Amino acid sequence: MKTLTTRPGVYQMYDRAGALLYVGKAKNLKNRVSSYFRGSGLSTKTLVLVSKIADIQVTVTTTEVDALLLEHNLIKEHRPPYNIDLKDDKSYPYIYLSSHDRWPRLALHRGPKRRKGEYFGPYPSAGAVRSTLHLLQKVLKVRQCQDSYFRNRSRPCLQYQIGRCTGPCVGLVSDEAYAEQVDKTTMFLKGKSQALMVRLADEMEAAAAELEYEKAAERRDQLAQLQQVQSVQGIEGARGDLDIFAASCQSGAACVQVLFVREGRVLGSRTFYPPLKLDEDPAQILEAFLPQFYLSGRQTIPAEVVLGVAPDSAEALEQALSQQAGLKVSLRSKVRDARARWLQLAQQTADNNLSSHLSGKQTMAGRLESLRSELDLDAAPTRIECFDISHSSGEATVASCVVFDSDGARKADYRTFNITGVAPGDDYAAMQQALERRFKRLAKGEGQLPSLLLIDGGKGQVAQAMSVLAELDIIAVKVVGVAKGTTRKAGFETLIDGETGQERTLRGDNPALHLIQQVRDEAHRFAITGHRARRSKARKSSTLEGIPGVGAKRRRELLRHFGSVTGVSGASVQELCKVEGISSSLAQTIYDVLHSVDD
Repeated sequence: MKTLTTRPGVYQMYDRAGALLYVGKAKNLKNRVSSYFRGSGLSTKTLVLVSKIADIQVTVTTTEVDALLLEHNLIKEHRPPYNIDLKDDKSYPYIYLSSHDRWPRLALHRGPKRRKGEYFGPYPSAGAVRSTLHLLQKVLKVRQCQDSYFRNRSRPCLQYQIGRCTGPCVGLVSDEAYAEQVDKTTMFLKGKSQALMVRLADEMEAAAAELEYEKAAERRDQLAQLQQVQSVQGIEGARGDLDIFAASCQSGAACVQVLFVREGRVLGSRTFYPPLKLDEDPAQILEAFLPQFYLSGRQTIPAEVVLGVAPDSAEALEQALSQQAGLKVSLRSKVRDARARWLQLAQQTADNNLSSHLSGKQTMAGRLESLRSELDLDAAPTRIECFDISHSSGEATVASCVVFDSDGARKADYRTFNITGVAPGDDYAAMQQALERRFKRLAKGEGQLPSLLLIDGGKGQVAQAMSVLAELDIIAVKVVGVAKGTTRKAGFETLIDGETGQERTLRGDNPALHLIQQVRDEAHRFAITGHRARRSKARKSSTLEGIPGVGAKRRRELLRHFGSVTGVSGASVQELCKVEGISSSLAQTIYDVLHSVDD
Protein backbone atom coordinates (compact mmCIF):
# COMPACT_ATOMS: atom_id res chain seq x y z
CA MET A 1 0.00 0.00 0.00
CA LYS A 2 2.86 2.38 0.76
CA THR A 3 4.19 2.24 -2.79
CA LEU A 4 0.94 2.89 -4.68
CA THR A 5 0.56 6.03 -6.76
CA THR A 6 -1.93 8.76 -5.85
CA ARG A 7 -3.03 9.12 -9.48
CA PRO A 8 -6.40 7.89 -10.83
CA GLY A 9 -6.67 4.39 -12.22
CA VAL A 10 -8.14 0.90 -11.98
CA TYR A 11 -7.18 -1.84 -9.52
CA GLN A 12 -7.72 -5.59 -9.98
CA MET A 13 -7.72 -8.02 -7.05
CA TYR A 14 -6.69 -11.67 -7.56
CA ASP A 15 -6.77 -14.78 -5.38
CA ARG A 16 -3.93 -17.29 -4.91
CA ALA A 17 -4.95 -19.21 -8.02
CA GLY A 18 -4.71 -16.06 -10.13
CA ALA A 19 -8.48 -15.71 -10.57
CA LEU A 20 -9.84 -12.17 -10.78
CA LEU A 21 -11.96 -11.34 -7.73
CA TYR A 22 -12.82 -7.68 -8.07
CA VAL A 23 -12.25 -4.66 -10.31
CA GLY A 24 -12.55 -1.11 -9.01
CA LYS A 25 -11.69 2.41 -10.09
CA ALA A 26 -10.32 5.24 -8.00
CA LYS A 27 -9.56 8.92 -8.25
CA ASN A 28 -6.66 8.26 -5.85
CA LEU A 29 -5.40 4.67 -6.10
CA LYS A 30 -3.35 4.78 -2.90
CA ASN A 31 -6.23 6.02 -0.74
CA ARG A 32 -8.86 3.76 -2.32
CA VAL A 33 -6.92 0.49 -2.20
CA SER A 34 -5.62 1.21 1.31
CA SER A 35 -9.21 1.63 2.53
CA TYR A 36 -9.77 -2.13 2.08
CA PHE A 37 -7.16 -2.88 4.74
CA ARG A 38 -8.18 -0.56 7.57
CA GLY A 39 -8.82 -2.02 10.98
CA SER A 40 -12.54 -1.32 11.27
CA GLY A 41 -15.63 -0.17 9.41
CA LEU A 42 -15.57 -2.82 6.65
CA SER A 43 -18.70 -4.73 5.63
CA THR A 44 -18.91 -8.51 5.85
CA LYS A 45 -18.67 -8.82 2.06
CA THR A 46 -15.56 -6.66 1.97
CA LEU A 47 -13.91 -8.66 4.79
CA VAL A 48 -14.51 -11.90 2.88
CA LEU A 49 -13.07 -10.33 -0.27
CA VAL A 50 -9.97 -9.07 1.56
CA SER A 51 -9.33 -12.49 3.10
CA LYS A 52 -9.03 -13.97 -0.41
CA ILE A 53 -6.75 -11.32 -1.94
CA ALA A 54 -3.27 -12.59 -2.84
CA ASP A 55 -2.28 -9.97 -5.43
CA ILE A 56 -3.35 -6.51 -6.58
CA GLN A 57 -2.49 -5.03 -9.96
CA VAL A 58 -3.15 -1.44 -10.99
CA THR A 59 -3.47 0.40 -14.30
CA VAL A 60 -2.85 4.14 -14.10
CA THR A 61 -5.09 6.41 -16.19
CA THR A 62 -4.91 10.08 -17.09
CA THR A 63 -8.28 11.03 -15.61
CA GLU A 64 -10.97 9.54 -13.39
CA VAL A 65 -13.25 9.37 -16.44
CA ASP A 66 -10.76 7.07 -18.15
CA ALA A 67 -10.65 4.93 -15.02
CA LEU A 68 -14.44 4.63 -15.01
CA LEU A 69 -14.51 3.54 -18.65
CA LEU A 70 -11.72 1.00 -18.18
CA GLU A 71 -13.45 -0.40 -15.07
CA HIS A 72 -16.64 -0.85 -17.09
CA ASN A 73 -14.77 -2.68 -19.86
CA LEU A 74 -12.96 -5.01 -17.45
CA ILE A 75 -16.14 -5.90 -15.53
CA LYS A 76 -18.06 -6.55 -18.73
CA GLU A 77 -15.24 -8.72 -20.11
CA HIS A 78 -14.29 -10.77 -17.02
CA ARG A 79 -17.42 -10.76 -14.80
CA PRO A 80 -15.53 -10.82 -11.47
CA PRO A 81 -17.60 -12.51 -8.73
CA TYR A 82 -17.46 -9.58 -6.31
CA ASN A 83 -18.63 -7.11 -8.95
CA ILE A 84 -21.92 -8.88 -9.61
CA ASP A 85 -24.00 -6.61 -7.40
CA LEU A 86 -22.18 -3.48 -8.53
CA LYS A 87 -22.02 -3.88 -12.31
CA ASP A 88 -24.22 -1.81 -14.60
CA ASP A 89 -25.33 -3.54 -17.81
CA LYS A 90 -26.72 -0.36 -19.32
CA SER A 91 -25.19 0.78 -22.58
CA TYR A 92 -23.27 4.03 -22.71
CA PRO A 93 -25.47 7.13 -23.09
CA TYR A 94 -25.29 9.44 -26.10
CA ILE A 95 -26.52 12.92 -26.96
CA TYR A 96 -29.07 12.79 -29.78
CA LEU A 97 -29.73 15.68 -32.18
CA SER A 98 -32.85 15.36 -34.35
CA SER A 99 -31.16 17.15 -37.24
CA HIS A 100 -33.87 16.17 -39.73
CA ASP A 101 -36.50 18.37 -38.00
CA ARG A 102 -37.15 21.99 -38.88
CA TRP A 103 -36.45 22.86 -35.26
CA PRO A 104 -33.98 20.18 -34.10
CA ARG A 105 -33.90 19.17 -30.45
CA LEU A 106 -31.23 17.72 -28.14
CA ALA A 107 -31.89 14.75 -25.87
CA LEU A 108 -30.23 11.96 -23.91
CA HIS A 109 -30.25 8.65 -25.78
CA ARG A 110 -29.49 5.11 -24.69
CA GLY A 111 -29.86 1.90 -26.68
CA PRO A 112 -30.14 1.19 -30.44
CA LYS A 113 -29.72 4.17 -32.77
CA ARG A 114 -32.89 3.78 -34.82
CA ARG A 115 -34.09 7.38 -35.09
CA LYS A 116 -32.84 9.67 -37.83
CA GLY A 117 -30.38 12.27 -36.65
CA GLU A 118 -26.89 12.56 -35.21
CA TYR A 119 -25.50 10.79 -32.15
CA PHE A 120 -22.60 12.15 -30.11
CA GLY A 121 -20.69 10.12 -27.54
CA PRO A 122 -20.39 7.80 -25.82
CA TYR A 123 -20.37 9.55 -22.46
CA PRO A 124 -19.25 7.80 -19.27
CA SER A 125 -22.53 8.35 -17.44
CA ALA A 126 -26.01 9.82 -17.76
CA GLY A 127 -24.90 12.52 -15.35
CA ALA A 128 -22.21 13.62 -17.78
CA VAL A 129 -24.80 13.82 -20.58
CA ARG A 130 -27.20 15.86 -18.45
CA SER A 131 -24.40 18.18 -17.42
CA THR A 132 -23.52 18.70 -21.09
CA LEU A 133 -27.14 19.29 -22.07
CA HIS A 134 -27.53 21.76 -19.22
CA LEU A 135 -24.43 23.63 -20.38
CA LEU A 136 -25.58 23.70 -24.01
CA GLN A 137 -28.95 24.96 -22.90
CA LYS A 138 -27.30 27.93 -21.22
CA VAL A 139 -24.73 28.65 -23.94
CA LEU A 140 -26.32 27.75 -27.29
CA LYS A 141 -30.06 27.53 -26.44
CA VAL A 142 -31.12 24.69 -28.73
CA ARG A 143 -34.46 23.33 -27.54
CA GLN A 144 -34.56 20.16 -25.43
CA CYS A 145 -38.32 19.81 -24.82
CA GLN A 146 -40.37 16.81 -25.96
CA ASP A 147 -41.93 17.06 -29.43
CA SER A 148 -45.46 16.70 -28.03
CA TYR A 149 -44.86 19.60 -25.64
CA PHE A 150 -43.20 21.67 -28.39
CA ARG A 151 -46.05 21.28 -30.91
CA ASN A 152 -48.75 22.38 -28.48
CA ARG A 153 -47.23 25.64 -27.24
CA SER A 154 -49.11 28.90 -27.79
CA ARG A 155 -46.78 31.09 -25.75
CA PRO A 156 -43.10 30.84 -24.67
CA CYS A 157 -42.30 28.50 -21.79
CA LEU A 158 -40.27 29.16 -18.66
CA GLN A 159 -37.00 28.22 -20.39
CA TYR A 160 -37.46 31.19 -22.72
CA GLN A 161 -38.24 33.47 -19.80
CA ILE A 162 -34.96 32.61 -18.04
CA GLY A 163 -32.87 32.94 -21.19
CA ARG A 164 -32.26 29.27 -21.96
CA CYS A 165 -34.30 28.96 -25.14
CA THR A 166 -34.92 31.25 -28.12
CA GLY A 167 -38.63 30.34 -28.42
CA PRO A 168 -38.83 28.47 -31.76
CA CYS A 169 -42.14 26.92 -30.66
CA VAL A 170 -43.90 30.28 -31.16
CA GLY A 171 -41.69 31.65 -33.93
CA LEU A 172 -39.57 34.02 -31.87
CA VAL A 173 -36.38 33.04 -33.72
CA SER A 174 -35.75 32.82 -37.45
CA ASP A 175 -34.87 29.61 -39.25
CA GLU A 176 -31.43 31.00 -40.10
CA ALA A 177 -30.61 32.05 -36.54
CA TYR A 178 -31.77 28.71 -35.13
CA ALA A 179 -29.79 26.82 -37.76
CA GLU A 180 -26.71 28.76 -36.66
CA GLN A 181 -27.34 27.66 -33.06
CA VAL A 182 -27.61 24.04 -34.25
CA ASP A 183 -24.41 24.32 -36.29
CA LYS A 184 -22.50 25.68 -33.29
CA THR A 185 -23.94 22.91 -31.12
CA THR A 186 -22.83 20.29 -33.63
CA MET A 187 -19.34 21.77 -33.76
CA PHE A 188 -19.11 21.70 -29.99
CA LEU A 189 -20.29 18.12 -29.68
CA LYS A 190 -17.83 17.02 -32.39
CA GLY A 191 -14.98 18.65 -30.47
CA LYS A 192 -14.61 21.58 -32.91
CA SER A 193 -15.30 24.12 -30.21
CA GLN A 194 -12.20 26.32 -30.34
CA ALA A 195 -14.09 29.29 -31.81
CA LEU A 196 -16.68 29.04 -29.06
CA MET A 197 -13.97 28.87 -26.42
CA VAL A 198 -12.26 31.98 -27.80
CA ARG A 199 -15.56 33.84 -27.79
CA LEU A 200 -16.25 32.96 -24.15
CA ALA A 201 -12.71 33.97 -23.22
CA ASP A 202 -13.17 37.33 -24.94
CA GLU A 203 -16.44 37.89 -23.10
CA MET A 204 -14.76 36.99 -19.79
CA GLU A 205 -11.93 39.47 -20.35
CA ALA A 206 -14.32 42.21 -21.51
CA ALA A 207 -16.53 41.73 -18.45
CA ALA A 208 -13.53 41.85 -16.12
CA ALA A 209 -12.27 45.03 -17.81
CA GLU A 210 -15.68 46.64 -17.25
CA LEU A 211 -15.62 45.49 -13.58
CA GLU A 212 -18.54 43.11 -14.20
CA TYR A 213 -16.97 40.44 -12.04
CA GLU A 214 -20.06 38.27 -11.66
CA LYS A 215 -20.41 38.00 -15.43
CA ALA A 216 -16.68 37.29 -15.75
CA ALA A 217 -16.94 34.56 -13.11
CA GLU A 218 -19.89 33.06 -14.98
CA ARG A 219 -17.89 32.93 -18.22
CA ARG A 220 -14.94 31.44 -16.32
CA ASP A 221 -17.18 28.68 -14.97
CA GLN A 222 -18.56 28.03 -18.43
CA LEU A 223 -15.02 27.68 -19.77
CA ALA A 224 -14.24 25.18 -17.02
CA GLN A 225 -17.40 23.21 -17.80
CA LEU A 226 -16.60 23.17 -21.50
CA GLN A 227 -13.14 21.80 -20.76
CA GLN A 228 -14.60 19.11 -18.53
CA VAL A 229 -17.11 17.79 -21.05
CA GLN A 230 -14.66 18.11 -23.93
CA SER A 231 -11.85 16.23 -22.16
CA VAL A 232 -10.35 13.43 -24.24
CA GLN A 233 -11.30 9.92 -23.20
CA GLY A 234 -8.25 7.67 -23.28
CA ILE A 235 -10.02 4.33 -22.82
CA GLU A 236 -12.52 4.44 -25.69
CA GLY A 237 -11.09 5.35 -29.08
CA ALA A 238 -10.43 4.17 -32.61
CA ARG A 239 -11.58 0.79 -33.85
CA GLY A 240 -9.42 -2.27 -34.13
CA ASP A 241 -7.73 -5.10 -32.22
CA LEU A 242 -4.19 -4.41 -31.08
CA ASP A 243 -1.69 -4.90 -28.26
CA ILE A 244 0.30 -2.01 -26.84
CA PHE A 245 3.71 -2.38 -25.17
CA ALA A 246 5.55 0.19 -23.07
CA ALA A 247 8.83 -0.39 -21.27
CA SER A 248 10.32 1.49 -18.35
CA CYS A 249 13.76 1.00 -16.83
CA GLN A 250 15.50 2.62 -13.88
CA SER A 251 17.90 1.66 -11.14
CA GLY A 252 18.82 -1.60 -12.87
CA ALA A 253 15.26 -2.88 -13.13
CA ALA A 254 12.70 -2.94 -15.91
CA CYS A 255 8.93 -3.15 -16.32
CA VAL A 256 6.98 -4.02 -19.47
CA GLN A 257 3.30 -3.05 -19.49
CA VAL A 258 0.95 -4.64 -22.03
CA LEU A 259 -2.49 -3.22 -22.85
CA PHE A 260 -4.96 -5.41 -24.73
CA VAL A 261 -7.32 -3.45 -26.99
CA ARG A 262 -10.20 -5.25 -28.66
CA GLU A 263 -12.84 -3.59 -30.83
CA GLY A 264 -11.52 -0.18 -29.84
CA ARG A 265 -11.74 -0.77 -26.06
CA VAL A 266 -9.02 -1.42 -23.52
CA LEU A 267 -9.99 -4.75 -21.98
CA GLY A 268 -7.09 -5.27 -19.60
CA SER A 269 -3.36 -5.15 -19.00
CA ARG A 270 -0.49 -7.28 -17.71
CA THR A 271 2.75 -6.33 -16.02
CA PHE A 272 6.13 -8.06 -16.43
CA TYR A 273 9.48 -7.44 -14.74
CA PRO A 274 12.18 -8.94 -17.01
CA PRO A 275 15.67 -9.14 -15.47
CA LEU A 276 18.26 -6.71 -16.83
CA LYS A 277 21.98 -6.86 -17.44
CA LEU A 278 24.06 -3.76 -18.19
CA ASP A 279 22.60 -0.52 -19.54
CA GLU A 280 19.73 -1.94 -21.63
CA ASP A 281 17.32 0.66 -22.94
CA PRO A 282 13.55 0.27 -23.56
CA ALA A 283 14.09 -0.58 -27.23
CA GLN A 284 16.42 -3.46 -26.35
CA ILE A 285 14.04 -4.66 -23.66
CA LEU A 286 11.10 -4.83 -26.08
CA GLU A 287 13.28 -6.47 -28.74
CA ALA A 288 14.05 -9.34 -26.36
CA PHE A 289 10.58 -9.46 -24.78
CA LEU A 290 8.29 -9.62 -27.85
CA PRO A 291 9.50 -12.98 -29.27
CA GLN A 292 9.17 -14.66 -25.87
CA PHE A 293 5.69 -13.18 -25.38
CA TYR A 294 4.23 -14.16 -28.77
CA LEU A 295 6.22 -16.99 -30.32
CA SER A 296 5.47 -19.51 -27.58
CA GLY A 297 2.06 -20.00 -29.18
CA ARG A 298 0.09 -19.30 -26.00
CA GLN A 299 -0.75 -15.69 -26.89
CA THR A 300 -3.02 -14.54 -29.72
CA ILE A 301 -1.20 -12.17 -32.07
CA PRO A 302 -3.30 -9.21 -33.32
CA ALA A 303 -2.81 -7.58 -36.71
CA GLU A 304 -1.35 -4.47 -35.07
CA VAL A 305 1.21 -4.11 -32.27
CA VAL A 306 2.04 -0.65 -30.93
CA LEU A 307 5.40 -0.12 -29.22
CA GLY A 308 6.66 2.76 -27.11
CA VAL A 309 9.95 2.65 -28.99
CA ALA A 310 10.86 0.80 -32.18
CA PRO A 311 13.52 -1.94 -31.77
CA ASP A 312 16.32 -2.24 -34.31
CA SER A 313 15.00 -5.59 -35.55
CA ALA A 314 11.41 -4.36 -36.08
CA GLU A 315 11.27 -5.66 -39.66
CA ALA A 316 12.46 -9.14 -38.70
CA LEU A 317 10.00 -9.22 -35.77
CA GLU A 318 7.14 -8.29 -38.11
CA GLN A 319 8.02 -11.18 -40.41
CA ALA A 320 8.31 -13.68 -37.55
CA LEU A 321 5.02 -12.59 -35.96
CA SER A 322 3.22 -12.60 -39.31
CA GLN A 323 4.42 -16.16 -39.99
CA GLN A 324 3.33 -17.28 -36.51
CA ALA A 325 -0.11 -15.61 -36.73
CA GLY A 326 -0.86 -16.48 -40.35
CA LEU A 327 -1.74 -12.87 -41.13
CA LYS A 328 0.03 -9.58 -41.80
CA VAL A 329 1.24 -8.11 -38.49
CA SER A 330 2.52 -4.54 -38.34
CA LEU A 331 4.67 -3.03 -35.59
CA ARG A 332 4.10 0.68 -35.06
CA SER A 333 5.77 3.16 -32.73
CA LYS A 334 4.67 6.51 -34.20
CA VAL A 335 0.94 6.75 -33.55
CA ARG A 336 -1.63 9.49 -33.07
CA ASP A 337 -5.04 10.16 -31.52
CA ALA A 338 -6.51 7.20 -29.61
CA ARG A 339 -3.47 4.98 -30.10
CA ALA A 340 -1.20 7.72 -28.76
CA ARG A 341 -3.44 8.02 -25.68
CA TRP A 342 -3.37 4.25 -25.15
CA LEU A 343 0.41 4.25 -25.47
CA GLN A 344 0.69 7.09 -22.94
CA LEU A 345 -1.57 5.13 -20.57
CA ALA A 346 0.69 2.07 -20.88
CA GLN A 347 3.83 4.14 -20.30
CA GLN A 348 2.41 5.85 -17.21
CA THR A 349 1.41 2.48 -15.77
CA ALA A 350 4.83 0.95 -16.50
CA ASP A 351 6.61 3.86 -14.81
CA ASN A 352 4.43 3.71 -11.70
CA ASN A 353 4.48 -0.08 -11.41
CA LEU A 354 8.27 -0.11 -11.67
CA SER A 355 8.56 2.49 -8.91
CA SER A 356 6.30 0.38 -6.69
CA HIS A 357 8.25 -2.77 -7.57
CA LEU A 358 11.55 -1.14 -6.64
CA SER A 359 10.12 -0.14 -3.28
CA GLY A 360 8.69 -3.59 -2.51
CA LYS A 361 9.80 -5.23 0.73
CA GLN A 362 11.24 -8.36 -0.87
CA THR A 363 13.21 -6.32 -3.40
CA MET A 364 14.43 -3.89 -0.74
CA ALA A 365 15.56 -6.68 1.59
CA GLY A 366 17.76 -8.25 -1.09
CA ARG A 367 19.24 -4.92 -2.11
CA LEU A 368 19.97 -3.88 1.48
CA GLU A 369 21.75 -7.16 2.10
CA SER A 370 23.78 -6.72 -1.07
CA LEU A 371 24.63 -3.17 0.00
CA ARG A 372 25.82 -4.47 3.39
CA SER A 373 28.10 -6.94 1.69
CA GLU A 374 29.55 -4.51 -0.85
CA LEU A 375 30.23 -1.76 1.72
CA ASP A 376 31.50 -4.25 4.31
CA LEU A 377 29.01 -3.14 6.96
CA ASP A 378 28.32 -5.04 10.18
CA ALA A 379 24.59 -5.13 9.39
CA ALA A 380 22.25 -4.12 6.60
CA PRO A 381 21.53 -0.37 6.86
CA THR A 382 18.25 0.33 8.60
CA ARG A 383 18.05 3.97 7.49
CA ILE A 384 19.64 5.55 4.42
CA GLU A 385 19.74 9.30 3.87
CA CYS A 386 20.87 10.97 0.65
CA PHE A 387 21.61 14.67 0.03
CA ASP A 388 21.59 16.52 -3.29
CA ILE A 389 21.80 20.18 -4.39
CA SER A 390 19.67 21.87 -7.09
CA HIS A 391 19.74 25.40 -8.51
CA SER A 392 19.53 27.33 -11.78
CA SER A 393 22.85 29.12 -12.33
CA GLY A 394 23.02 29.71 -8.61
CA GLU A 395 19.41 30.96 -8.27
CA ALA A 396 17.14 29.60 -5.52
CA THR A 397 19.55 26.91 -4.29
CA VAL A 398 17.82 24.06 -2.49
CA ALA A 399 19.27 20.97 -0.82
CA SER A 400 17.20 17.82 -0.51
CA CYS A 401 17.35 14.97 1.98
CA VAL A 402 15.48 11.76 1.17
CA VAL A 403 15.16 8.76 3.47
CA PHE A 404 14.90 5.03 2.69
CA ASP A 405 14.54 2.06 5.02
CA SER A 406 13.48 -1.58 4.70
CA ASP A 407 10.03 -0.46 3.47
CA GLY A 408 11.47 1.77 0.75
CA ALA A 409 11.05 5.53 0.62
CA ARG A 410 9.94 7.24 3.84
CA LYS A 411 8.45 10.37 2.30
CA ALA A 412 7.23 11.69 5.63
CA ASP A 413 10.91 12.11 6.62
CA TYR A 414 11.94 13.92 3.43
CA ARG A 415 13.31 17.42 3.99
CA THR A 416 14.37 20.37 1.83
CA PHE A 417 16.75 23.13 2.94
CA ASN A 418 16.63 26.59 1.40
CA ILE A 419 20.30 27.55 1.13
CA THR A 420 21.18 31.17 1.95
CA GLY A 421 24.37 33.16 2.48
CA VAL A 422 26.59 31.20 0.07
CA ALA A 423 28.07 32.25 -3.25
CA PRO A 424 25.83 31.37 -6.22
CA GLY A 425 26.84 28.00 -7.63
CA ASP A 426 29.03 27.02 -4.64
CA ASP A 427 27.79 23.45 -4.23
CA TYR A 428 30.39 22.65 -1.57
CA ALA A 429 29.22 25.44 0.74
CA ALA A 430 25.58 24.58 0.02
CA MET A 431 26.18 20.94 0.94
CA GLN A 432 27.97 21.97 4.14
CA GLN A 433 25.11 24.23 5.21
CA ALA A 434 22.46 21.55 4.57
CA LEU A 435 24.42 18.89 6.46
CA GLU A 436 25.06 21.20 9.41
CA ARG A 437 21.40 22.10 9.71
CA ARG A 438 20.41 18.44 9.49
CA PHE A 439 22.95 16.86 11.82
CA LYS A 440 22.98 19.57 14.49
CA ARG A 441 19.42 18.54 15.26
CA LEU A 442 20.40 14.88 15.34
CA ALA A 443 23.36 15.63 17.63
CA LYS A 444 20.86 17.12 20.10
CA GLY A 445 18.86 13.88 20.05
CA GLU A 446 16.15 15.10 17.68
CA GLY A 447 15.20 12.49 15.13
CA GLN A 448 16.87 9.26 14.08
CA LEU A 449 20.52 8.96 13.03
CA PRO A 450 21.07 7.28 9.62
CA SER A 451 23.25 4.19 9.38
CA LEU A 452 24.33 5.16 5.83
CA LEU A 453 24.73 8.65 4.40
CA LEU A 454 24.89 9.00 0.59
CA ILE A 455 26.19 12.21 -0.94
CA ASP A 456 25.36 12.95 -4.57
CA GLY A 457 28.73 14.30 -5.68
CA GLY A 458 32.46 13.71 -5.76
CA LYS A 459 35.30 13.99 -3.27
CA GLY A 460 34.64 17.67 -2.52
CA GLN A 461 31.09 17.07 -1.32
CA VAL A 462 32.15 13.96 0.59
CA ALA A 463 34.87 15.96 2.35
CA GLN A 464 32.27 18.50 3.44
CA ALA A 465 30.13 15.71 4.91
CA MET A 466 33.04 14.18 6.81
CA SER A 467 34.03 17.62 8.17
CA VAL A 468 30.51 18.31 9.46
CA LEU A 469 30.21 14.91 11.13
CA ALA A 470 33.65 15.24 12.75
CA GLU A 471 32.80 18.69 14.08
CA LEU A 472 29.62 17.34 15.68
CA ASP A 473 31.45 14.24 16.97
CA ILE A 474 29.21 11.85 15.00
CA ILE A 475 31.14 8.67 14.19
CA ALA A 476 28.44 6.00 13.75
CA VAL A 477 27.43 7.04 10.23
CA LYS A 478 28.94 5.45 7.12
CA VAL A 479 29.48 8.11 4.41
CA VAL A 480 29.59 7.21 0.71
CA GLY A 481 29.79 9.62 -2.23
CA VAL A 482 28.04 8.78 -5.50
CA ALA A 483 29.76 10.36 -8.51
CA LYS A 484 28.47 9.89 -12.06
CA GLY A 485 31.75 8.64 -13.46
CA THR A 486 33.50 9.55 -16.69
CA THR A 487 30.70 8.39 -19.01
CA ARG A 488 27.93 9.92 -16.82
CA LYS A 489 25.73 6.92 -17.69
CA ALA A 490 23.65 4.84 -15.32
CA GLY A 491 25.58 1.75 -14.24
CA PHE A 492 28.99 3.44 -14.28
CA GLU A 493 28.77 5.39 -11.01
CA THR A 494 31.87 5.76 -8.86
CA LEU A 495 31.48 5.17 -5.12
CA ILE A 496 33.75 7.14 -2.79
CA ASP A 497 34.39 5.89 0.75
CA GLY A 498 34.17 8.90 3.08
CA GLU A 499 36.61 7.47 5.62
CA THR A 500 39.40 6.21 3.33
CA GLY A 501 38.72 8.19 0.16
CA GLN A 502 38.94 4.96 -1.82
CA GLU A 503 37.04 4.88 -5.12
CA ARG A 504 35.34 1.83 -6.56
CA THR A 505 32.72 0.83 -9.12
CA LEU A 506 30.14 -1.94 -8.98
CA ARG A 507 28.85 -4.15 -11.77
CA GLY A 508 25.86 -2.71 -13.60
CA ASP A 509 23.67 -5.65 -12.54
CA ASN A 510 24.62 -5.43 -8.84
CA PRO A 511 21.52 -5.02 -6.60
CA ALA A 512 23.48 -2.76 -4.26
CA LEU A 513 24.20 -0.35 -7.12
CA HIS A 514 20.55 -0.45 -8.16
CA LEU A 515 19.49 0.64 -4.67
CA ILE A 516 22.08 3.43 -4.61
CA GLN A 517 20.85 4.62 -8.01
CA GLN A 518 17.24 4.59 -6.83
CA VAL A 519 17.99 6.62 -3.70
CA ARG A 520 20.24 9.05 -5.60
CA ASP A 521 17.62 9.58 -8.34
CA GLU A 522 14.93 10.23 -5.74
CA ALA A 523 17.12 12.81 -4.00
CA HIS A 524 17.72 14.49 -7.34
CA ARG A 525 14.01 14.56 -8.18
CA PHE A 526 13.07 15.93 -4.76
CA ALA A 527 15.77 18.62 -4.96
CA ILE A 528 14.51 19.78 -8.36
CA THR A 529 10.95 19.90 -7.06
CA GLY A 530 12.00 22.03 -4.09
CA HIS A 531 14.11 24.30 -6.28
CA ARG A 532 11.26 24.93 -8.70
CA ALA A 533 8.88 25.73 -5.86
CA ARG A 534 11.33 28.18 -4.30
CA ARG A 535 12.15 29.83 -7.61
CA SER A 536 8.47 30.26 -8.43
CA LYS A 537 7.73 31.76 -5.02
CA ALA A 538 10.73 34.10 -5.23
CA ARG A 539 9.51 35.48 -8.54
CA LYS A 540 6.06 36.08 -7.05
CA SER A 541 4.45 35.08 -10.29
CA SER A 542 2.22 32.46 -11.81
CA THR A 543 3.59 28.92 -11.86
CA LEU A 544 3.27 29.12 -15.63
CA GLU A 545 6.16 31.60 -15.71
CA GLY A 546 8.62 28.94 -14.63
CA ILE A 547 7.92 26.72 -17.63
CA PRO A 548 10.47 26.79 -20.49
CA GLY A 549 8.92 27.88 -23.76
CA VAL A 550 5.86 29.51 -22.19
CA GLY A 551 6.07 33.26 -22.65
CA ALA A 552 3.57 36.01 -21.98
CA LYS A 553 1.49 35.30 -25.10
CA ARG A 554 1.21 31.57 -24.48
CA ARG A 555 0.41 32.16 -20.79
CA ARG A 556 -2.41 34.45 -21.87
CA GLU A 557 -3.76 31.87 -24.33
CA LEU A 558 -3.62 29.15 -21.69
CA LEU A 559 -5.50 31.29 -19.16
CA ARG A 560 -8.03 32.35 -21.80
CA HIS A 561 -8.64 28.76 -22.78
CA PHE A 562 -8.86 27.18 -19.32
CA GLY A 563 -10.01 30.17 -17.26
CA SER A 564 -7.43 29.86 -14.48
CA VAL A 565 -4.09 28.32 -13.50
CA THR A 566 -6.06 25.61 -11.70
CA GLY A 567 -7.79 24.78 -14.98
CA VAL A 568 -4.43 24.52 -16.74
CA SER A 569 -3.10 22.24 -13.99
CA GLY A 570 -6.10 19.93 -14.33
CA ALA A 571 -5.82 19.59 -18.11
CA SER A 572 -4.40 16.56 -19.87
CA VAL A 573 -1.68 16.74 -22.53
CA GLN A 574 -4.28 16.32 -25.28
CA GLU A 575 -6.35 19.20 -23.92
CA LEU A 576 -3.29 21.45 -23.67
CA CYS A 577 -2.54 20.76 -27.35
CA LYS A 578 -5.85 22.40 -28.27
CA VAL A 579 -4.56 25.80 -27.19
CA GLU A 580 -3.21 28.00 -29.98
CA GLY A 581 0.58 27.98 -30.06
CA ILE A 582 0.99 24.87 -27.86
CA SER A 583 2.69 21.97 -29.63
CA SER A 584 2.54 18.39 -28.38
CA SER A 585 6.10 18.55 -27.00
CA LEU A 586 5.44 21.85 -25.22
CA ALA A 587 2.15 20.49 -23.86
CA GLN A 588 4.05 17.54 -22.40
CA THR A 589 6.59 19.94 -20.84
CA ILE A 590 3.79 22.03 -19.28
CA TYR A 591 2.10 18.91 -17.94
CA ASP A 592 5.34 17.51 -16.49
CA VAL A 593 6.27 20.78 -14.75
CA LEU A 594 2.81 21.33 -13.24
CA HIS A 595 2.66 17.72 -12.01
CA SER A 596 6.26 17.35 -10.88
CA VAL A 597 5.24 17.44 -7.21
CA ASP A 598 2.92 14.43 -7.68
CA ASP A 599 5.33 12.26 -9.68
